[in-house]
Amino acid sequence: MTDETWRTEHVNQLLDAFLRLEHRDDAAAFLRDLCTLGELRDMSQRWAVVRLLEAGLHYGDISRRTGASTATITRIASWLHHGEGGYRRMLDRLRAAGELPYPAGVER
Repeated sequence: MTDETWRTEHVNQLLDAFLRLEHRDDAAAFLRDLCTLGELRDMSQRWAVVRLLEAGLHYGDISRRTGASTATITRIASWLHHGEGGYRRMLDRLRAAGELPYPAGVER
């Protein structure tokens, strides 16, 4: 069972705000106001790691491309494969929209 204690009313309000963003520029402005540059860098690095893991790259290659440590890549890989399913849902949606290729060796 998942620990949902993090899903406070404030978190739900933030999620609702994200769902109302319609354009990339709106999302960029909202995130820039909400987050520090370091937080944005960290989140974008994590998403880059997820995409590279999905593409089948080795941890060393991912580290060189993103600057993430292999420990960070290991944690992200664990969440990708055993987490809440959020990474997987987004990857699947991007793939269905034709915005993400299938990993090498994976049939459609």
